Amino acid sequence: MAPRNQDREARAARQRLRDYQARQTMHASKIARRRRDNILAVIVALLVIAAAVVVQVFYFSGGPGTPTPSPSPSSTAEAASAPDPSVAEGRTWTGDMTINDIPVGISLDGAAAPQGVANFVTLAQEGFYNGLTCHRLTTSPGFGVLQCGDPNGDGSGGPGYSFGPIENAPEGDVYPAGTIAMARQGENGSSMGSQFFIVYEDTTIPSDSAGGYTVLGTVTSGLDELKAGVVAAGTADGSADGAPAIPVTIGSIAVQ
Repeated sequence: MAPRNQDREARAARQRLRDYQARQTMHASKIARRRRDNILAVIVALLVIAAAVVVQVFYFSGGPGTPTPSPSPSSTAEAASAPDPSVAEGRTWTGDMTINDIPVGISLDGAAAPQGVANFVTLAQEGFYNGLTCHRLTTSPGFGVLQCGDPNGDGSGGPGYSFGPIENAPEGDVYPAGTIAMARQGENGSSMGSQFFIVYEDTTIPSDSAGGYTVLGTVTSGLDELKAGVVAAGTADGSADGAPAIPVTIGSIAVQ
């Protein structure tokens, strides 16, 4: 009987060894799968970050601005050049604009951006902006911009002239929420016209060979209402960069 007992014990030992080896193999497989999943997750995260950067670079190099400045029928501008920087008077201008009947308070720094502010103030006082649309909205996380002021309504128009150079671009390419800045062509610092953009959340816009973007001033009130009334609706086609889902119109701009 002893040999049979020994055989049973040996078989049991071999089975325990096989079970142990099977568990070890399964454990090793789980570890390898977990490591592979972690690597894939890191790769996906890096791709998402890279895509966001590409979207930003493409959007601003592709041109918030006036690729082919053209006269507006609502403008008195037979002018061949932008208003003289002295119009800005080297001072702070305050005022209000209405966008879809939402009152938006603004402050413009005529000392930091005399040419840009002189241009904006002159166009506003002439009524150039009244009734124009905001034709472009970006909704990527950390990249929130509403672009306005094109008489053609598609990003191609302007007041019949263009100007430069860039003034008052921020250090580090960071445009805080509430920033009002001039739009322009990518790689062209002398392509500004009438188009401007409002930054509704802190946004980093990479500089190109021409530099950054001329900051005119800031929104002092109404930004939350603008986000709720316009931005929250997103774009018409659901993309991160396109025409707003609802028509967005500038009612008027008054500055003093």
